[in-house]
Amino acid sequence: MQDLLDRSHKPEPDGDLLAQLDSDRLPAHVAIIMDGNGRWARRRSLPRVAGHKAGIESVRMAVETCGNLGIQALTLYAFSIENWKRPRAEVTTLWRLLRVYLRKELNTLIENGVRLNPIGRLDQLPDSVRRDLDDAVRATAAGNRMVLNIAINYSGRAEIVDAFNRILENARRDGTLPSLTIDEDTINSALYTAGLPEPDLLIRTSGEMRVSNFLLWQIAYSELYVTDTLWPDFSRAELLRAFLEYQRRERRFGGLSSDSALSPAPDSSETHLVGVAHSPK
Repeated sequence: MQDLLDRSHKPEPDGDLLAQLDSDRLPAHVAIIMDGNGRWARRRSLPRVAGHKAGIESVRMAVETCGNLGIQALTLYAFSIENWKRPRAEVTTLWRLLRVYLRKELNTLIENGVRLNPIGRLDQLPDSVRRDLDDAVRATAAGNRMVLNIAINYSGRAEIVDAFNRILENARRDGTLPSLTIDEDTINSALYTAGLPEPDLLIRTSGEMRVSNFLLWQIAYSELYVTDTLWPDFSRAELLRAFLEYQRRERRFGGLSSDSALSPAPDSSETHLVGVAHSPK
């Protein structure tokens, strides 16, 4: 964290925000639904692809900031299975931008100990994209500072289906299918994110109040943070504010807080809403 403090520039609020963070209570795994590129472009009377291009800078910022803060894993939702329904020209541009990002940022990822781990149904990607991803995975394999999961051609439901099929395939191969018993540990070990901590914090930009089929199994107890800031405008200060909000919350994982153990039980109809950070208009 000191590296970021040393490089903070006034009058940007980053230095003050960093000073407020408790380095011992940062999330181990952060997941982000990067939403709002199209709206960002439309508000500027630009083509949608301009929003995707502008969003690359926010990707760069998130990776750098999380790496410098010591976050163990960062998962970015880049392309869902449903996104194939978009116009062909937009999808083609997205693949081109991904390849450009990989080529431009590869050396930086290696130098900073970031291990790239694309997740999703990667076998359905265009050959050129798959080759570049495979090259980047091999080149960053020794990274031990942070895992960068990029969810591409991804669906949370598809991941769970793939996990069960993987479990069944392994059991058939090992001859253990008749006695197969599946528990949570079995499923965890077959997910795309096997071996990583579950996300402590899920951030969604653009103000949409839904998880959009993202990490459905893994976010069971994630803290949710929604901001109406569009992804290309999502700055380091915005990310640090999300971390500060995370640190203000008490994570109970279904239990009671220490100061409510002797309090009357809440009414069963009580509704708990996700906090939303509203950016100034």
